[in-house]
Amino acid sequence: MNPQGERWTTDQVLALAPDEASRRAGGKLAAPGPWSETGADDSAVWGQCKGSGKKPYQAIVDITGPAFKCTCPSRKFPCKHTLGLLLLWAGDGGVVTAGEPPQWADEWLAGRRVRAERSARTTSGGGAPSRTPADPEAAKRRSERRLQRIAAGATELEQRLTDLLHSGLASADGAQGGTSWDETAARMIDAQAPGLASRVRELGSAVASGPDWPARLLEECALLHLLDQGFLGIEWLPAPLAATVRSRVGLTTEAADLLTGPDAAPVRDRWLILAQHDSDDGKLITRRIFLRGERTGRMALHLSFGGPNRPLDLALPPGLLLDADLAYYPGARPLRATLGERHAPAAPGPVPPGVGIDAALAAYGDALRDDPWLDSWPVVLTDVTPIRGRDGENWQLADADGESALPLDPRVLGRTGLWHLAAISGGAPLTVFGECGHRGFLPLTAWDPTPVSL
Repeated sequence: MNPQGERWTTDQVLALAPDEASRRAGGKLAAPGPWSETGADDSAVWGQCKGSGKKPYQAIVDITGPAFKCTCPSRKFPCKHTLGLLLLWAGDGGVVTAGEPPQWADEWLAGRRVRAERSARTTSGGGAPSRTPADPEAAKRRSERRLQRIAAGATELEQRLTDLLHSGLASADGAQGGTSWDETAARMIDAQAPGLASRVRELGSAVASGPDWPARLLEECALLHLLDQGFLGIEWLPAPLAATVRSRVGLTTEAADLLTGPDAAPVRDRWLILAQHDSDDGKLITRRIFLRGERTGRMALHLSFGGPNRPLDLALPPGLLLDADLAYYPGARPLRATLGERHAPAAPGPVPPGVGIDAALAAYGDALRDDPWLDSWPVVLTDVTPIRGRDGENWQLADADGESALPLDPRVLGRTGLWHLAAISGGAPLTVFGECGHRGFLPLTAWDPTPVSL
């Protein structure tokens, strides 16, 4: 390893950006002009960037996290200054040289080390605070009351579905149809069942959504009915399926319990970061990080959430290999996981091995058998080529032998990522990671040979 550790690629840095505007702004700052006191060692990169005020902004990145700190007032995370600093470092133009961090950077890094040590002690059980409720009986009564509310909500929802089927699906296409579904979703929120509320909103969005909308509405009604009945008869379900039903209606498990609880079973592996994808609904930013174990071959999804006053606390650019513990949330087909102890700094990883299209479809089918409410399943495709349909639309990924092809998810057709994918391929086969589901394949990362976020 060189004195500054393994440098990231430009694509790995840009994968951290919260939006396209931040990528452009960070790119403009990836030049020596506005920077001073830049430096790096094997765990951090730092520098001061001239801004509009008298004092330059102090930017620092803990590349072992990674984690970011900047004195600018931006609410984006990471901000354009930290992105510009990382791009300057990744470019290896001799501007960011090896050295010792200045006091302002060293104080922040020292604080992070203290918190990491405290967290490690907590995870290992040394001095860990008790998670036992102050009043276990009161906690049990609250849990029972919530289960009763959800059961009442599921029963009411069953009656709503019965009424809809008796009156005919066409009755859902009325002037007040959207309002009615919104009211039903609100009642599920009152019943403390956010998962049911989300499914109800899916029903509302399916109504009059284009050709064949009654078929889509019927499919959503069937899945919602299955979830209702699963929860109402949850005591008769196998434990893994019961855990899936609980999570689907909105009952969650504390991440700390997964790592340190009596049933904790963390999985240590070298996890390759396959993709990092952010979505913003205007109120909440959701970051989805996909990983795959080098030894176990298991897929994992880490979710984190941020808002205006709550920055996202974890960023892992694609292509890094992370030696760490992951603890999976319970379920019939576990995928979501929480990150535990890290045993070594992240380092660049290899191009992941993948499968063909037929194997990818089989993997989604197997996962769907265990969890019928799955929209998609993460897979790595190898030796596939993006091809354009005869009508100029309906792009597909074709196997190298031309025997199988997988349509691309319509959600990618309006994105620049589609043409980015085609440009990376240049008509030649490549490795692509994404989500394979009933809508098709949604590409998230391609390798050429370094990872490129789409």
